[in-house]
Amino acid sequence: MNGAQLGEFPDDSEQLGPYVSGLRRRALQASELSAVRTFSDQFLLKFLRARDIDVELSLKLLLNYQRWRRESPEISTCLSPSSVLGLLNTTYHTVLPQRDRTGSRWIPKDWSAFQVFRVSLMTSEIISMEKETQRQGLKAIFDLQGWSLGHALQINPSLARKISSVLSDSFPLKVRGIHLVNEPMFFRPVFAMIRPFLPDKIRQRIHMHGADFHDTLSDFFSPSVLPPEYGGEGPGIERACQDWTNQLLQSEMLLQQIASHPTGDIALTPEDSLISEERGE
Repeated sequence: MNGAQLGEFPDDSEQLGPYVSGLRRRALQASELSAVRTFSDQFLLKFLRARDIDVELSLKLLLNYQRWRRESPEISTCLSPSSVLGLLNTTYHTVLPQRDRTGSRWIPKDWSAFQVFRVSLMTSEIISMEKETQRQGLKAIFDLQGWSLGHALQINPSLARKISSVLSDSFPLKVRGIHLVNEPMFFRPVFAMIRPFLPDKIRQRIHMHGADFHDTLSDFFSPSVLPPEYGGEGPGIERACQDWTNQLLQSEMLLQQIASHPTGDIALTPEDSLISEERGE
C-alpha cells in the first residue's frame, strides 16, 4: 500500500498510528522544537498527508512550517479576517464550492502585498484542516486583470521568497496547479523574482493562460467547478467570494488561536470543519 492510499484512512485508523507516532517522536527530538511538549494527531496528519505519509519528508515540512512562522511574524501572527474586510469585500478572494481556489482584484493603493498574502494564508490554514483537501490538494487560479506597475513594485525579493516557501516546502498543502489568467507584461518581472525559489515540480505546475483562458482552463477544470466568468457552470464569482468571506469571518477566533499559538497546533472541534466533505473534484 502506497502513501497516497494510506492517506485515505480516517485519522483514528490503526494503519496511520505508527506514522503519526513516528513523526511525533522525530519532531520532539528536533533541537529547534525543544520547547514543544507534544503535537496532536490531527496536526501531524496534515503534514503526513501533504507528503503522502512519508515521515522524513513530513518532518522536513513540519520544521519548515515552524521556521516560516517564526521568520514571518508580520504575516503569521495576524490572521484576522475582520482586519482586511475591505479587501475581502472587493471580490478579491474565494474558495470555490468544488474545492478549487480563485482570486480576483487587488487595489495596491488601498491594500499592501503583505495584507493580500495574509488573506491567502488565512484561507490556507482553514482548508488545510479539511481531510479531503489534505488528501487531494488544491489548484489555484489567479486573475491578474488590471495588474499594473503599482502591483509589481510591492513584490520585493523578500516577499517573493516567503510566497515561494509557502507554495513549495513550508505549508501542509499539496499544490496541484497554479493557473494565471489575464497576466500583463508587468507580471513578468514579478514571476522572474519568484521562479528561482520554486522547485522544478512546482514550476511545471504553473500555467499561464493569458486572455484566452476560457479555451484553456477547461483542460484543467470541469465546467461544474468554474464560475461563469471563467467559462464554467458553477456559482458566480461575486456570490462565491461573499460566501467565502462569511466563512472566514466565522473562523475569526479559530484563526487568531492559530496565529497566537507557538506551533499553530490547536484543538479542533467538529464545528471547526468549514468545508463540506461532499464537494466534488
